[in-house]
Amino acid sequence: MMFFAELWERFCYYGMRALLAVYVAQLFMVAKADAALIYGAYTSLVYAVGIFGGYVADKVLGYRRSILLGGLIMAAGCFTLTLKDTNAFLWGLSLIVVGNGLFKPNISTLVGKLYAPGDPRRDGGFTIFYMGINIGALIAPLLCTAVSNWFPIEVTPAELPPGFTPDPEQILPSGMILLPDYRWGFGMAGAGMLLGLVTFLLFRRTLGDKGLVPANRTSPVWFCAVLAGCAAATPGVYFLLARDDIATKLLLVLAGGMVSWFVTLGIKLIRAGDRAGGQRLFAFILLLAANALFWASFEQAGNSLNFFARDHVSNPGWWKFTYFQSVNSGFIVLLGPVFAVLWVVLSRIGRNPSIPAKFGLALVQVGLGFLICNWAITMAGPDFRTPFVMLFLVYFIHTTGELCISPVGLSMVTKLAPAHMTGVAMGAWFLSIACGNNLAGILSSQAVGALEKGEVTGASALAAYTTTYTSIAWFAIGAGALYFLLSKPMNKLMHGIK
Repeated sequence: MMFFAELWERFCYYGMRALLAVYVAQLFMVAKADAALIYGAYTSLVYAVGIFGGYVADKVLGYRRSILLGGLIMAAGCFTLTLKDTNAFLWGLSLIVVGNGLFKPNISTLVGKLYAPGDPRRDGGFTIFYMGINIGALIAPLLCTAVSNWFPIEVTPAELPPGFTPDPEQILPSGMILLPDYRWGFGMAGAGMLLGLVTFLLFRRTLGDKGLVPANRTSPVWFCAVLAGCAAATPGVYFLLARDDIATKLLLVLAGGMVSWFVTLGIKLIRAGDRAGGQRLFAFILLLAANALFWASFEQAGNSLNFFARDHVSNPGWWKFTYFQSVNSGFIVLLGPVFAVLWVVLSRIGRNPSIPAKFGLALVQVGLGFLICNWAITMAGPDFRTPFVMLFLVYFIHTTGELCISPVGLSMVTKLAPAHMTGVAMGAWFLSIACGNNLAGILSSQAVGALEKGEVTGASALAAYTTTYTSIAWFAIGAGALYFLLSKPMNKLMHGIK
């Protein structure tokens, strides 16, 4: 049941993720660098609000009601995106951000509560849950892209986004240009979210007593208070989406506050005699930093790599560039069971890498992926397009790295955090992703923005990508090596958590 509920929620998220950056450039008529920053602000805020949603679930609504309310708000946001209006678009994104804060951290926490402490099946269970995420992420870009192309819109050359060159088959004899109408894709994403909620409602009894409303919060007044809070938060999110620079500063404040709070709590636990609990929180902070670095690199996928796939990959006629957004998820569906079995087998023979070592391995692999991308750039032809197959290889290496950090990390949160604050800890995990996503938007704007300063040529475009991707690659590889070196002292801080 959790598998299918999350599958459809991720269908909603990844369906619009595949289309968002290019649609922003098309709707707002802005340069790709500005679209990259808006994308970064949105994908960071989507995860940042999870820390508040985790608290609401822990203390007020319970996990089940938080999931249902969040899903309904997200669906409303997706349907709002179908309105062809700039303000409506930002309001739709704002609703999705608020709804995701209630949904995303809490369904992951609820999965963790299905397993007893120390249950060796936990990592395997989270990997299977992660497969549900990626089946939704696999089919969403394919279907949302297809339906957007089935119902195209006609625009004049003056209405094209800056820096966009249409393919010959998009140009009509009248001189008008056919572009996908991505609003249909957003509508399909909203329908997917509703399917996820229906699945959750139909099979909620299988959860037993897990995720119910706290005993002292059963009054409808508390539910109404949460609704009022969501209504008040939505305009604030709208403002932050419109001012991505302020969103970045807010994330830094939230991240700093979160780290300070965990450090203070860890010190209190140690002084109270719970040395293991306090030191586990310190290890948790270090792992959050690795997670942020990983996603700052990986999340180029929906942003600069999406523009790269559109403008600099030799795509066959039958292949839409947004289909690449399904490649990573396809590899996860294929490799997820392999990794789930691999961790169990390695654990049985005493060779399972520690959690910090897995995080280091993930960082090294995401860095190698960008070196492969740069290698592909050296193979570009006279049209400044790279071989089609090379981007598949990039996503393959990124996927194996993701499988070393994301499902393992979700499981890690439920093991390292004190039992009474797993919802907040899961929110902190997603806040680290938010920080990474925000940095990813800034890096993407550099990759695609440098080529928009002055005269744009194919050579200058590829040079800009090469410069940015080289920096990302070596920083990620260096950080991964550092986590390998720190794995033994970090294992001591974790006191037996594996």
